[in-house]
Amino acid sequence: MLSSVSFVALSSALDGLALRQRVIADNVANIQTPGFLAGRVAFEDSLAAAVSSGSGAVTPSVARSLEPTRTDGNNVNLDAETLLNVDTQLRYQVATQAMDGQFSSMRIAMRTS
Repeated sequence: MLSSVSFVALSSALDGLALRQRVIADNVANIQTPGFLAGRVAFEDSLAAAVSSGSGAVTPSVARSLEPTRTDGNNVNLDAETLLNVDTQLRYQVATQAMDGQFSSMRIAMRTS
C-alpha cells in the first residue's frame, strides 16, 4: 500500500506543495530586495505524467520567474504571492485529507485481517 501509485503521488504532491510554501515565503521575505527574482515551483505536469506512467514519483523544481521587474529589478508581486499561498494551502489541505484517507483504509484493512 505504501508503494501504490496513489500513495507515492500524494507524497510527491505534498512535497511539491510544501516546497512551494517555502518558496512563497522566501519571495515575500525578499519583496524589497533589489534584483530579486521570484521563485516558482513546478511539479503538477510532471506528477500527472508520472501517474499516467504508473510511477507517481516526481521531484519538484524551482525556477526564477520571468515576469517583468520593477525599476529595482525585483519582480515579486505581493498580491500574486498571497493568492498563490492561499491556493497552495487549500491544495495541501486536500492532499493531507486524501493521505489520511489512505491511512484510514490501511487501518481498516489491518483490523479485518
